[in-house]
Amino acid sequence: MGILIEIGSFIKLQRTKQDMTLGDLADGIVSVSYLSKIENLKTQASPEIIQLLCNRLGIQVDNSEEQAIKEKCKEWYSMLFKVNDKEKIIATYKEIQEMMDTNLSENLLMFEIHKIRYYLILNQYDKALKKINELSEISDNFDNLQDFYWNKFRGNYYSLANVDYHQAMFYYKKSEEKIMHIDIGEDEAADLKYIIAVTHSELRNTLESIDYANQALAVFMKQYNFHRCAQCHIVLGISYRRIKMYEKAIKNYNLAKHLAELNNNKQVNQQTTYNLGNLYSTIGESEEAIKYYSEVVEDNEVHLHEKLIAITSLIKEYYKIGNIDKTREMINEAKALLDSVKNSVYYQLYYYIIYTYTYKLNGEDDRFKSLVKDKFIPYLRKNKDYGNLVAYSNMLANHFESIGRYKESVKYYKLANETYEKLINL
Repeated sequence: MGILIEIGSFIKLQRTKQDMTLGDLADGIVSVSYLSKIENLKTQASPEIIQLLCNRLGIQVDNSEEQAIKEKCKEWYSMLFKVNDKEKIIATYKEIQEMMDTNLSENLLMFEIHKIRYYLILNQYDKALKKINELSEISDNFDNLQDFYWNKFRGNYYSLANVDYHQAMFYYKKSEEKIMHIDIGEDEAADLKYIIAVTHSELRNTLESIDYANQALAVFMKQYNFHRCAQCHIVLGISYRRIKMYEKAIKNYNLAKHLAELNNNKQVNQQTTYNLGNLYSTIGESEEAIKYYSEVVEDNEVHLHEKLIAITSLIKEYYKIGNIDKTREMINEAKALLDSVKNSVYYQLYYYIIYTYTYKLNGEDDRFKSLVKDKFIPYLRKNKDYGNLVAYSNMLANHFESIGRYKESVKYYKLANETYEKLINL
């Protein structure tokens, strides 16, 4: 889209950003209905009217820096795509924003769309949602390329901030529909395929996850992008584990680990190590599982979220093999970290796991029953966390069986079995 076509969208965006009504902006320049037509691209205003509207908005109509803005935006978009140093991303953002504030640029809409991704990288989820709502007002006017990123970043929001993978998938598929109509690099298209693979994995659509991960992997292999190849191998490892193709799963995890080491990528290495622990836990090899989980926990550079996942996995594993002392030790480690993740969407999950085992080990039967029955299981149902729902329904059923409350025991064994059936049929 050229700048003359986008001018209405630009004016609407600037007006809403400044909390001005149509009447505030139109007063003494044009009628409210005519301004509405300009903003909704129903008419093209004269340069004189555009100048007057921009003057009221505090915007200069000056295209002398257009090439510089275009190049700077391209550089910034690449940073967001590769998730480089956050300080540099912020500094470049501020530089572009200053240019946008004083120039009527044809790059404005794409810059505004990329702000969604920018806020998500900085974990500023409220700002990302505010930007989505702001841009929704003018999204009908987006061209195919703008639509591609608009839907991709909305998908990112629902993956990262709102944790609604069904909604995320809806937007990712809308973004995918645009690929045939736009000119983007192979790596950008492959990135979307990878994100779709991850989302299918979260939704337990295992065969679709394998398909999309392989599509992305084919591109990243061609480009010798070891980091992205490793990420694809992790998704494939998880998928093959779920369909009980354990040798293929281990092969993919080991490939991911090797590529992460080649690329000196700590985060991918940690992810792979954790997933190897998960695989060995699944096949009942607790000692191997504990070895891999412990490797993650003992890594001083591991992120807090990953550390807590590994510690809570160790709690389950030590409890499974009857090592009560180590179970208590892991519970205490997890409790020491719990307050640090109070703002995380996973805080409740960690809390419920830690205190389920605390009450169980302390013999606090009433508190254990109340927590798991009245809070934890409803939470898992609400979040469609079927894997944990199977585990903790079984745990509660075992508890009721051990105290002779067989009717309630049968109820929760039945829930576990029904959930397991649902899980394998997803």
